[in-house]
Amino acid sequence: MTNELLTRDQVLRRLVEHLDDETIKRIFPGQHPEGIRRILTGVRSPENSSPEPAIPPLDPAEVPANTSRIGRCRLFTDGASRGNPGQAGAGAVLLAENGEELTTRSVYLGTCTNNVAEYQALLIGLEEALRQGCSDIAVALDSELIVRQIQGRYKVKNEGLLPLFQQVRERLARFDKWSIIHVPRAQNARADQLANQGIDQKDD
Repeated sequence: MTNELLTRDQVLRRLVEHLDDETIKRIFPGQHPEGIRRILTGVRSPENSSPEPAIPPLDPAEVPANTSRIGRCRLFTDGASRGNPGQAGAGAVLLAENGEELTTRSVYLGTCTNNVAEYQALLIGLEEALRQGCSDIAVALDSELIVRQIQGRYKVKNEGLLPLFQQVRERLARFDKWSIIHVPRAQNARADQLANQGIDQKDD
């Protein structure tokens, strides 16, 4: 058996792939996990680093002028595809910390796979949370795959999902704090209803 000789960069990249956000936060308190990943993977050199550049804000036209930071919010999203791939829809429910429903979204997506619909629903929900002024977002999905990918526990191997994954991580980085968990489908019924409603909009 021959041993594979690995370079320093290859070792670091493999380690980063297996580090979830919670582990990074424990090792580097107060640092954003995505910034640490960029440093470890060589996108920026830690010896020559300047402060992390801020991610560009949303287009001002997308954010109401009177938007104020409203603190912690909860977001439930779901994507549905009838056929996988097939006609798809996205649903999102944004709640205040006390459970008050702040807003909902139901969107027809056209033809795509269920996983693409899940990512699109999450993006739609995060954009709405940013518009509403949420500074701390707790996200819940019934797709274990998507949740594990966002947490960094699963690698995104599908090239079609990678750009959506990157967009989600960029939007999450705009919040002061964020978390994401997997919930049973029964606990995501409202978002599921809105996703299917989005598909039905095709015929409206």
